Parts: sequence; C-alpha cells; structure tokens
Amino acid sequence: MVVSLCDVARMVDGQLQGDGNIPITGADIIRDAQPGDVTFADSERLLGRLAACRASAVITPPGIQPQGLPFVTVSNVQEAFSRVVAYFRPPQQDRRVGVAASAVISPTARLGRDVVVHANAVIGDGVTIGDRTVIHSGVQIMAGCRIGEQTVLFPNVVLYENTVVGARVLIHAGAVIGAYGFGYTVVEGRHRLSAQLGHVELGDDVEIGACTAVDRGTYGATVIGEGTKIDNHVMIAHNCRIGRHNIICSQVGIAGSTTTGDYVVMAGQVGIRDHVNIGERVTIGAKAGVMNDIPSGATYVGIPATPERQQLVILAALQKLPDLKKQLRALQHTVTQLEQAAGTLTRQEAA
Repeated sequence: MVVSLCDVARMVDGQLQGDGNIPITGADIIRDAQPGDVTFADSERLLGRLAACRASAVITPPGIQPQGLPFVTVSNVQEAFSRVVAYFRPPQQDRRVGVAASAVISPTARLGRDVVVHANAVIGDGVTIGDRTVIHSGVQIMAGCRIGEQTVLFPNVVLYENTVVGARVLIHAGAVIGAYGFGYTVVEGRHRLSAQLGHVELGDDVEIGACTAVDRGTYGATVIGEGTKIDNHVMIAHNCRIGRHNIICSQVGIAGSTTTGDYVVMAGQVGIRDHVNIGERVTIGAKAGVMNDIPSGATYVGIPATPERQQLVILAALQKLPDLKKQLRALQHTVTQLEQAAGTLTRQEAA
C-alpha cells in the first residue's frame, strides 16, 4: 500500500510543508521508522532524535519545524498519527459469530440484540447482557450478573455472582471481578473467612486491565466510578469506592474500604492502606506508600507518602548526609583533641 505525503496530509486534515509527492508506505515511531514511513514528534525534546531518524516524513504540532524532513502540522498529533497507523495497519475485526455452539448459556439468561458469545464462554442463571456486547472465549459470568450495552469481555474474564457492569466497559483478559475480599476473623485459633455477601459495580466507560482483581464488598458494593481506567495487575480490595475518571496504573494495590474522589491519578506500584480517604484531583507518585488521608488537589510522593514539596526537602537533606557525616567526624576529632589538651592542662596545673 503506497500513498503520497499529500494523501497523508489530507487524511489527517494537516498542513503540508515540503515535497508532497514523497511515497509513504507505512507509519512507525521515531525509534523504529524506516524509509517510506511517516513518524510523529509531539514535543521539541524529540527534535534531536529526529536528526537520526530514517523516516521519510514527520507529523508535528504547530510551532515545531524539524530540519531536513518534510512535515505535516496538525493540532492533535496523537489522534492524527493514530489515523495513519490505522490506515496502514487496520485493526482486525472479529467475525460476527453470534452465539457459538460450544458456549454454555443458562436458559434464564437474557441476551440483547447482536450480542456475540464466543466458544466455551459460560453464562449463568439470571444474567442479563445488553445490546452489541461481546463475550470472548473462556469468559465465566456467574449467576445474577448484569452487563450493559457495547461492553467487551476479553478471554478468560471471570465475573462472580451479582456483578454489575455498565455500558461500553472494557475488561481485559484474565481479570477477576467480584472475588471474595481478604477478610478474616480468628475463631478458636483459626482464620475464618468473614462475610462475603456484597458485589462489585463498574460504571459506564470503565476499563479494567489484564489480570486485575476487584474484590466484592463485605455486605454492599465495591464501586468503580464512571470513566475510570485501571491498568494491568492492579488489586482493589473489598468495600472500596473509586471515584469517576480515575487513572490507576500498573501494580497499584488499594486496601479495603478506601475511597477516592474524581480525577485521581495513581502512578505505578502505589500502595494505599485500608480506610483511607483520597480527595478529588489528587496525584500520587510512583511507589508511594499512602498511610493517611490526602486532601483534594494535592500531589503526594514517597514512602510514607507526603506532600511533594515536603518530600523534595527531605530528599535534598538526604543528599547532604554524606557531607554531614564527614563534617561530624571532623568535629568529633576536634572535640577529642580539645578534650586531650584540656586533660593535659589540668594535670599540669595539678602538678
């Protein structure tokens, strides 16, 4: 598939600078681009890397003019480049199989219009599934679950009983929604599982990453708010209430009964203790250990997590410790010399 750079500019509604007749055969990132590819640079810090890039052209935002390469200027570089990539490498579309013969569906389950159920999926008693939802192979949907329209459950997702999933939700492979919470009481020297009578509710437009687990509430619901995006390998414990439009990155662990406001961002490997309240529009840096409530609008980092400015002061002090150690040794040496001199003087005066 070959198009001209002019064609690419028209495809993305961009302004062309340079030779529009250059043939374009693909699209790739700066690191991997080859002759014939168009690439993108969405910030000035990438201009140095473009100098060594083998691409034939580049897509840039207004104000960035790379030297030595024809370029196409657009207002939204990521969106434009996505169009070009999709043109040369169109996403694979599933064949509309309807309901596969090997799927196991309870006679009391209700499926909406144009629902797709792939091979070996299992749908339990009383389940309802909205229109145009796709259930991939190996998915297990237990009794009483409710799933909204245009939702996609990728292979081997498990929904425990009574899970509620909104519309346009994506749940990636291997995720487990509604498993028992990690709660025990000690009875006669043995750990006894506490009540597990709740469920999980996922709002509209939520995305759950691969191998992520969201545990059910003890008596009520664990809730993931509308529009929240959760990465792979995240653990959200029982009774949590996650706000709307949160971004939760990989390997975050949130202990039970924690709440978050809207538009919270948690970077990778954040750990949050139980019964913590996190305000709206909070940002928590990578590997932070959150032990206490965080007010709205704050940025917290470090272990234990503290306000960013306070953490920077601590880090600056830590960097000075080697010099302070040397100074302390020098002071100790001076004090020892003074003590010895004073002792000698005292003995001389006594004599």
